[in-house]
Amino acid sequence: MDQVKIGKFIAKCRKQNNLTQMQLAEKLNITDRAVSKWENGRAMPDSSIMLELCDVLKITVNDLLSGEVVVMDNYNEKLENNLLEMVKQKEQADKRLLTMEIVIGILSALIFFTLIFVAAFLEMADWVRVLLIILGFIPFIVGMGFALKIEQTAGYYECKECGHRYVPTYSSVLWAMHVNRTRYMKCPKCHKRSWQKKVLTKD
Repeated sequence: MDQVKIGKFIAKCRKQNNLTQMQLAEKLNITDRAVSKWENGRAMPDSSIMLELCDVLKITVNDLLSGEVVVMDNYNEKLENNLLEMVKQKEQADKRLLTMEIVIGILSALIFFTLIFVAAFLEMADWVRVLLIILGFIPFIVGMGFALKIEQTAGYYECKECGHRYVPTYSSVLWAMHVNRTRYMKCPKCHKRSWQKKVLTKD
């Protein structure tokens, strides 16, 4: 999808409805800065407010994602292309997130082990040693929490038994036995436990 084209289309529709950026933002309970980012092509409207935005601008979601009013002759074709593009963009975003997960994990572990090593092998007062250990644990715990959240939300887990792909709850990912990104979890569809692999696509 062309963000710049979509941004210009949002601006055009807003003006056609005699709305300022501030007025549109107030109707959507967001900031006018967010509207400005859309119209300048620097960001896309969040999916949670896309329907409301289209309702205010008197357009369809298909129009919005196409960056133009779609005529009926090629409506289905445009809709299919937009859906495919959204799936592709989600896959790319998930790949970036999973790469970020690795970076966060490595940095957190590096800080943790460096401070533990310093506390264990260098001469220092006991209170400094304890402080270093605590300072090592804090970024490690926070970093692992962020990494696990990414692990949970980016992509899907595929049940080995029935092939169902789904996004598990945070707690089920947290407590599941795992080897890298394969986790032993209960499928919400067939209710069987199996080693489930991380995949990027829904189908």
